[in-house]
Amino acid sequence: MLFPAAPDIHGIAVLLLVVVALVLFTRESIPLETSSLAILVLLAVGFELFPYHAVQGELHAVDFFAGFGHEALIAVCALMMAGQGLVRTGALEPVGRTLAGLWTVSPVFSLLLTLIVGAVLSAFVNNVPIVVLLLPILRSIALKTAKPASGILMPMGFATLVGGMSTTIGTSTNLLVISIAADLGLRRFGMFDFMVPAVIAGSLAIVYLWLIAPRMLPPREVAIGDTSPRVFIGHFHIEADSFADGKTLGEISEKAGAEFNVVEIHRESTLTLKPRSNLVLRAGDSLSVRGTSDQLKEYEEILDARLYADDTDDELVDDEHPLHADDQQMAEIVITQGSPLDRQTLRRARFMEAFQLITLALHRPGSEIRIFRQGIADVRLRVGDVLLVQGPRDQIAELKQGGEFLVLDATSDLPHTRKAPLALVIMIGIVSMSALGIMPIAISAVVGVLAMLVSGCMGWRDAARSLSTPVVMIVVTSLALGSALLKTGGADYLAQVFLAVAADAPNAVILSGLMLGMAIMTNVVSNNAAAVIGTPIAMAIASQLGLPAEPFVLAVLFGANMSYATPMAYKTNLLVMNAGGYTFSDFMRVGIPLTLILWLTLSFVLPAIYGI
Repeated sequence: MLFPAAPDIHGIAVLLLVVVALVLFTRESIPLETSSLAILVLLAVGFELFPYHAVQGELHAVDFFAGFGHEALIAVCALMMAGQGLVRTGALEPVGRTLAGLWTVSPVFSLLLTLIVGAVLSAFVNNVPIVVLLLPILRSIALKTAKPASGILMPMGFATLVGGMSTTIGTSTNLLVISIAADLGLRRFGMFDFMVPAVIAGSLAIVYLWLIAPRMLPPREVAIGDTSPRVFIGHFHIEADSFADGKTLGEISEKAGAEFNVVEIHRESTLTLKPRSNLVLRAGDSLSVRGTSDQLKEYEEILDARLYADDTDDELVDDEHPLHADDQQMAEIVITQGSPLDRQTLRRARFMEAFQLITLALHRPGSEIRIFRQGIADVRLRVGDVLLVQGPRDQIAELKQGGEFLVLDATSDLPHTRKAPLALVIMIGIVSMSALGIMPIAISAVVGVLAMLVSGCMGWRDAARSLSTPVVMIVVTSLALGSALLKTGGADYLAQVFLAVAADAPNAVILSGLMLGMAIMTNVVSNNAAAVIGTPIAMAIASQLGLPAEPFVLAVLFGANMSYATPMAYKTNLLVMNAGGYTFSDFMRVGIPLTLILWLTLSFVLPAIYGI
């Protein structure tokens, strides 16, 4: 096997930087946006200090920032914003309610229909809002039927990923691959140009997810569940000559401990005081204190006060009359992309004050983090984290109706506003304009975002929250790396190495190997990075083989979409992981066979369609 000659020093440097980038992108300890910016800075500084001139064209350092204005990134960002409009208005609510109703008739048929609906919707809308829509419905169904949710949530999440690879706007990966290929001279794919191979492979995948995958998944407990002690409001009556009589609130708080949480103070039956550390308590005062039942009983002894279930003297708390919380409800809040809590702490976001909910516990996927009450307020939250909260039913219902959070509880209420039909019409318009060739998706999506804002379907705060800094930075950095690979000859060199390894293998095997390589890479690093780096290599391979580039570009597109084998491969995998209580091995158990099904099917279908 004869390997090709290495590229020049600039090409070697770019290849090494690609390796460094792929390693950094896999490090959970380093934020993806930080890794991306570091690679972008290294590229820009390196080519500024050591200018590059070659046959492929002059490469200026500032050219690496062109990704911020690239058509693909504009389309990705605009579609994320438009999708947020659907979430905020509850435009997909009728679909959810219909599916929820069908589960009571035929669970087996309903699972198939749910998978198909999720896949079809994800072909036109980013799959995050689809998963956000279906997760609480399926969790509610599992609770009501006393069956584990783990048998249906992962298949649903994977179905949305399968459906997303069937159109040009189904995922950001598709948009990137198509735009980069067009920049390199390939004709621009239409919205449905590769739907036939996607539907053939996707149909087999849906059957697998319907009939086989649920049987491969063991019953799993939810990430947190109703395991943390409930928090109650207890009312302490200060007796004459007790410890608290004549002490300041600060003094009794110091003795009771850091968890001592006074909500308000009642004095002389009509006066309500806000808690202040210098406030002197006196006999007859009543303190409303929030805590677990064990904490409240401990405070009763420390303060030498009498604990009542309400602010009257009617019901003294004892073994025969325990604390109760009739109006209280527990729910799980999953931190999603665009959530006000993403990359925030509860303390900084003033979550308790804003929503009147107590946070009982925190669970983080892929780790053993389970923090109960103390310390939660200062943990920086991230996408996929789950908070167990407690509060009045109407507050949890209001939180769910607001649409800013993914709330999982025992109900299937979905956010809905009178703007929902309008938001749906706007989204249909975005898709139709692009599908009919009236205007590119980047333009129609931006027009749609403007329509969402002007019509009140969402506000600027909603639009800003829908944008993901990691997605923006990984796209820009990947575009910069792809451009550097192409112009320094790195892409041609990698293509020659790939063909040298493949030796005299048939063209169909070469295409299949390229797709498998992308599928492996997308489960280890970002799928967008795999797509952007793989596209110029695919074009170079096709050119050196003297074959049409379309099937090789689609091999990259489909391979980069096969994000099934690890929970970190795609953001919706993390949401599903929490909601279903899955482990890392569960994703491998179901995701690897799914990847093989799609890879083998497309390895036959693509060569057959394109005659290679």
